[in-house]
Amino acid sequence: MGENASFWETLIYAHPVCTTWKQEAEGSIYHLASILFVVGFMGGSGFFGLLYVFSLLGLGFLCSSVWAWLDVCAADIFSWNFILFAICFVQFIYVTYQVRSVAFDREFQELYSALFQPLGISLTVYRKIVLCCDAEVITLEKEHCYAMQGKTPIDKLSLLVSGRIRVTVDGEFLHYIFPLQFLDSPEWDSLRPTEEGIFQVTLTAETDCRYVAWRRKKLYLLFAKHRFISRLFSILIGSDIAEKLYALNDRVHVGQGFRYDIRLPNFYHVALPETPPVQLSHHLQRGSPRSKATVVTNCGS
Repeated sequence: MGENASFWETLIYAHPVCTTWKQEAEGSIYHLASILFVVGFMGGSGFFGLLYVFSLLGLGFLCSSVWAWLDVCAADIFSWNFILFAICFVQFIYVTYQVRSVAFDREFQELYSALFQPLGISLTVYRKIVLCCDAEVITLEKEHCYAMQGKTPIDKLSLLVSGRIRVTVDGEFLHYIFPLQFLDSPEWDSLRPTEEGIFQVTLTAETDCRYVAWRRKKLYLLFAKHRFISRLFSILIGSDIAEKLYALNDRVHVGQGFRYDIRLPNFYHVALPETPPVQLSHHLQRGSPRSKATVVTNCGS
């Protein structure tokens, strides 16, 4: 205890207590460094927030080094501040390199600004998503088919960037697909990762279209490595399917002036007693969300 007490006493009382304070203030360089520290610690997160923080803190440490060299004439104070300035400078260069390495083409940059940035997705995460589709935007010419009913296999997930896609089944119009909507979200949701299937609808370009496509197996590998991206796509796909179903809801009638409501499936069974409930339930359970709406449309027409 005596040794510990003497250690703390030496640590606390080794230096004399300030009896008089300097009347004059430190030079302007010292105060500039303090201002830079205060402003620098107000930076945000993300790449540009880091650039903001490291640039201002680096300038603050540089000013402190100049102050220690010119006014204080203390080699130790100068050395520590200059080391900290060098660390901030290296970090600034590193973050700048990272920002340049995640630069995208114009269409991918617009896609990020419109869809992913509002969700708080960082550029590093978005870069993994873009690399998974090989950073390629595919063109689909007018009146060309993206998928044909009963023929095209479900082997990818695509997101429309520009243009408009017409969805039909047996030649009957169902709905349109607009930019920032998935082309095959119902088909994707209807299959498990190990299952295979074919399209039950035809998707035709009504205008010249541009879309991004992720191969099914490659995207599932990305989901396995990054659970956050898996949850992100699950939310986006679920929201996309809901929009398509509610768009179909306005077109479905069950006769006698009644309108089918996808939120009230029991109403459909009451309105059409001749339809076997077991058979209908079987179709609704086995089919994808888009095919569910297709079954209802055909029965009601």
